[in-house]
Amino acid sequence: MRGLFKPKARSPVELVRYANELLLFINRNEEVREQKREEKISELNKTISQMRTVLYGNGGAEPNADACAQLTQEFFKENTFRLLVVCIPRLNSGLRQCATHVLANLQRQQVKSRIIASEYLENNMDIMDILIPGYEDSDIALTYGAIARECIQHQCVARYVLESENMRKFFDYVQNPIFYVASDASATFRFFEAYNTQLLESTNYITKRHAVKLLGDLLLDNSNAAVMVKYVSSLENMRVLMNLLRDPNKTIQRDAFDVFKLFVANKNKPSEIIGILVANRTKLLLFLDDLKLDKVDDGFEEDKALIIREISICESFDPSSMKMENCETED
Repeated sequence: MRGLFKPKARSPVELVRYANELLLFINRNEEVREQKREEKISELNKTISQMRTVLYGNGGAEPNADACAQLTQEFFKENTFRLLVVCIPRLNSGLRQCATHVLANLQRQQVKSRIIASEYLENNMDIMDILIPGYEDSDIALTYGAIARECIQHQCVARYVLESENMRKFFDYVQNPIFYVASDASATFRFFEAYNTQLLESTNYITKRHAVKLLGDLLLDNSNAAVMVKYVSSLENMRVLMNLLRDPNKTIQRDAFDVFKLFVANKNKPSEIIGILVANRTKLLLFLDDLKLDKVDDGFEEDKALIIREISICESFDPSSMKMENCETED
């Protein structure tokens, strides 16, 4: 008779609460006997799989919007997101993958036109301080990297990461000797694109000033030589720095120059960067010659003279085809 009565399917809210209960047990009980732990992880696997079905649908059946909203709201209300992240190292690879799918979907779910994940993360930014250092453990690096990538899609999170000590850590992570860790770290951060658009091109003076100074400090650090070469090989990055040279604030101009000079001094400049320097040579030389600081700075003047000389001797096979828009050096 028992086989005739299947357990009643849990509602989205019940699924989250049960998952929360299982995660609390797994997180608390490190010394529990292995069989009990495996039972709980097996139950968690089923529960997370059921959540994935709610969020993604099953076969030909599309996900139900109300069920998705209920699950999303409960998931972040109960702090299940943090619990799941913390427990990732204790889960098997299959469960980690399933959990990643659920967390990825939840980042995009809207409840009454509000992205709940963004609101939650804005009040729990320290979760990124758990995810990003995950690159230091090759066993969980890819899982934490995938979750972090989804979180960074929220502007508030991206800004937090870029302005935190985590940003400095990425210079080490992208040079990790384990290839798949380094590749995943690179994919997660997409450092230069986000740094340019959200900080260096910010309309907020404090943000922009802090960003350009920090960028210079990082790129001029000898331990970051490989990353510096990558950065100064990008034409888009040079465009951003050329625009920063025209900033009305002298401090920003000075710090921008410290980065711009790396593009010019690079002995292996890509042809498109050489082309831009040649095509804009006259304007650049006039601009740099007029570039003055509020205070006398012998180091700046010496560097400027070297950069002016380097631009003067640059040669390009076809400068006429390399005009750059939106980075004129004249006011």
